[in-house]
Amino acid sequence: MPNIKSAKKRVLVIEKKTAQNKAKMSNLKTTIKKANAAIENGTDKDVALKAAVKKIDQAAAKGLITKNSAARKKSALARKANA
Repeated sequence: MPNIKSAKKRVLVIEKKTAQNKAKMSNLKTTIKKANAAIENGTDKDVALKAAVKKIDQAAAKGLITKNSAARKKSALARKANA
């Protein structure tokens, strides 16, 4: 445990940011899973795919995932939808 006031504050800030990132990442994964399920079932796949791509782009813009990771996830969804 840190003794310096600024270090204590950093610990609190990092815990808060970690919780936010974890929640956002969980939401992103859920959206991708819903899109995959919609593609497999063939119900509302365009809507689900559009929502998933939007979430992936937002996550990449915020730095939650890298640009290359975002491109890979979108590509995999598109391949699955077109197959």
